[in-house]
Amino acid sequence: MTLLDAREYDPARERHRRNRIISAVVLLLVVGVLAWMYRNWPEEHVVEKFFSALQHQDYENAYGIWMHDPQWKQHPEKYSQYPFTEFYRDWGPGGEWGLVKSYKVYGSATPKGGGSGVIVEVIVNNRAEHARLWVQKSDKTLTFSPY
Repeated sequence: MTLLDAREYDPARERHRRNRIISAVVLLLVVGVLAWMYRNWPEEHVVEKFFSALQHQDYENAYGIWMHDPQWKQHPEKYSQYPFTEFYRDWGPGGEWGLVKSYKVYGSATPKGGGSGVIVEVIVNNRAEHARLWVQKSDKTLTFSPY
């Protein structure tokens, strides 16, 4: 094939090719933005379940979510560091947040320098002070935020 035998320029074909490339780039950008926005969704979902259990005053289920062990009653000695009685004192009706009547997951963040968990911020009972929980990424256990 020589230069004189080259295929004739087809503007429709080039326009179609350009549109496919632009569509692919836009799709990748949208997927990237969505992945960034929902990067901490699993941790936020665990906190959502935890506060839902508190709102329904199901403290035993909430403790199971906190420890990431729904069968915690089978082996309570495993959780001697933070037993259910202390948990109930902290999160029960007499705790810092009182009865949880309403809550909203406000947002989440990974600490500077990375880390093994995520800080999830929750608005409890429309209070100005927000609850901050640490969710361990590896096993989804909850604890009080160190920050």
